[in-house]
Order: sequence, then C-alpha cells, then structure tokens
Amino acid sequence: MSGIRYNIIDRLRAMGSRRGRPHVRLVVGLGNPGLRYADTRHNVGFWCVEHLAEVNSVAISQRRRHVEIGEGVIAGQPVVLAKPRTFMNESGRAVQSLLARYRSSPDDLLTIYDDMDLPVGKLRLRPHGSAGGHNGMRSVVDAIGSSDFPRLRIGIGRPPSSADEVEYVLGPMSPEDRENVDAAVRRASEAVVCLFAEGIDAAMDRFNR
Repeated sequence: MSGIRYNIIDRLRAMGSRRGRPHVRLVVGLGNPGLRYADTRHNVGFWCVEHLAEVNSVAISQRRRHVEIGEGVIAGQPVVLAKPRTFMNESGRAVQSLLARYRSSPDDLLTIYDDMDLPVGKLRLRPHGSAGGHNGMRSVVDAIGSSDFPRLRIGIGRPPSSADEVEYVLGPMSPEDRENVDAAVRRASEAVVCLFAEGIDAAMDRFNR
C-alpha cells in the first residue's frame, strides 16, 4: 500500500515538471523536536499530524534536513504530512523547504498549531489570516512571504494571570486539559479529512463550533 502512495507522489512530480507544479497538499504540524517537548502544549500541531498519519496509514519516516515527512493519500488526495525538525521559532525554514521540494504554493499548505486565545479543545479553521502572537506562524509567514494559506488552530487556553506564557506553552497539561486536547486533536484530524474531501467551507461549518 505504501508503495502505491509513493508512486502517486512521484507521478505528480513528473506531471508537474511537464505541466507546471504538482498539486500535493502539505499538512504541517508546528512544534518543537525532541523528547523534552513531546508532551507540551506547544506540540499540539505535532500530535495532530501524528494522529492523521496513524489513522490514514502514513509513515512519517523520511528525515530531511529541516523536516520529517510522510507521503500518502487522504480523502483521495496526495498528501505530505510534515513535522519540522527546526525549533518552533524557525518553523519557516521547514515550510519553505517543503514548498520548494514539492514545487508547491502556499495554497497547497495547511498549518496546524496551538492557540492560547482559544479555550482548551476549541478548533478554528480559517482559509487565511495573520500570525497573531504565535512565533511559529510568524516564522512561516515571514519565510514564505505570504499569510494567504489555510490554518487550523487548536485551543490550549491561557495560563493563570500569574503564570509565565512561555512556561505555560512548554509545560505539561493537567489530566483534564490533556483529555480535552486529545479529543480536539481527533476532531482536528477529522476536520482535515473533511477539508480535503468537501472543501474548506464545509469543514469550517462543521468544526468551527
């Protein structure tokens, strides 16, 4: 099965060299690499990409200089699932390298990341927008020179007023918050499938609640 998926990507690359760029969807979960950060709030984007890979039988097994990738098919569309190997603040380098590798444009990109401005477990899918206060997204926008690409935010809530925001996003969750975020990751994965199968308007109507 995996061989079929790789062949699809290869055929699209070949077609792209003759007819223009290939249409491969790039799904990038933002986070920090390494065990130290694996269970922190800032890695929610990684969790979603990992869940998407698991439920769609995509192996994230290719290690490039700036990113780990898995090539597969989701809802009938060729897809690359990616986790940057850069740290969050340098996510743009990973995304830029992906766009170049697959000869893609920002229209083909979907980023998934944590958001303190959303309540814990809340989802927000948008076709475009600003980076807000998220350093990873700011790096992506700066690197590719555009904010005109879809993004899926997963709410992690704000820290108590006395807590440091950096410590909060890089810290572990309470069991209750972790349960809510894990459920949101599963819903976010469903939103991605809906986006590819039915379009972004249908996905927003169904999951932005």
